[in-house]
Amino acid sequence: MSQPEQSPARPTIKAVAKHAQVSYQTVSNALNAPERLRPDTLARVLRAVEDLGYRPTQAARNLRLQTTRLIGFRSTRSGGRDIGAIEDRFLYALTSAARDRGYGVILFAADGDEDEIAMFEDLVSRGAVDGFVLFGSHRHDARTAWLAERDVPFVSFGRPWEKTAFEYSWLDVDGHAGTLAATRHLAAAGHRRVAFLGWPEGSEVGDDRYAGYLAAAEELGLPTRGLTVRGLNGIGDGTKLAAALLDKAHPPTAFVCVSDAMAVGVMHAVEHRGLAVGRDVAVIGFDDSPLATVVQPALSSVRQPLESIARQCVDLVLERIDDPRSAVTTSVVEPTVIARGSSDPTHPAPDDEA
Repeated sequence: MSQPEQSPARPTIKAVAKHAQVSYQTVSNALNAPERLRPDTLARVLRAVEDLGYRPTQAARNLRLQTTRLIGFRSTRSGGRDIGAIEDRFLYALTSAARDRGYGVILFAADGDEDEIAMFEDLVSRGAVDGFVLFGSHRHDARTAWLAERDVPFVSFGRPWEKTAFEYSWLDVDGHAGTLAATRHLAAAGHRRVAFLGWPEGSEVGDDRYAGYLAAAEELGLPTRGLTVRGLNGIGDGTKLAAALLDKAHPPTAFVCVSDAMAVGVMHAVEHRGLAVGRDVAVIGFDDSPLATVVQPALSSVRQPLESIARQCVDLVLERIDDPRSAVTTSVVEPTVIARGSSDPTHPAPDDEA
């Protein structure tokens, strides 16, 4: 019985050196520092490389350049409340963008900033990553200071919420603009009593989104007294908060919500009172998570351009890896209102959507 044919062995740098009758170091210089060689020696080595079809492995390139071609990213958990979390969508976009640039993303688990910094220290000390992409930001964020003080390349998806002694590249979504647009959308449909469901005061992202709602109300002359409530994120909390408003003598006819999970809770409260979402009470969420298209009617939501942000994050961290002195770049990206049946009863049902 004949043996299957084996693929020819991949030529090595040793084989090239032997073929060109030079040392391994001379071959390495020919590929990486050709200016160090005499023209005739360089020509002889390059001819041997071509004759043998030698190609340095990625591992060899990484060793030479002292790079891993890996970006670190912390994997978070929502605690079971935030069904509308956007981390998964962002992570997929990030890994896809990194792959297109010849990089991979290494995930690590961490509970809180101190734990994340401990993972930074471990990964950096082992030379396991070239840089980091941070997800989320808050006041007194010790992570950015730790990385900046050690000149570790990084970019943050999330702005600094206070003045810092150092600058770094970041991108963020304009939550203020998002809820401003959402409130305008509802007012354009004729709603005057527009409620806001938000997170507890002190949440930087939540406060930013609340400010957009207040700005729209002032611009449009809409009442806000007795129409704003705050609570923990989640469908159950959204249902309870909305129920209290809907049971008032003069209930709201529309809701702007800080997240999709809260918005779905509002939809439950509306339906429990025999009202029709979209026709009797309009609802808009924020994030345009997968949750938005599995409810009936489909949920209108403010969509974050996560795919574009992920690509920019990869571009910026790679710029920093290639040149630690590269310019700092910051950008606030405006989101988009995606109108569906929960705020527009004329919108087609999900099965009819293209």
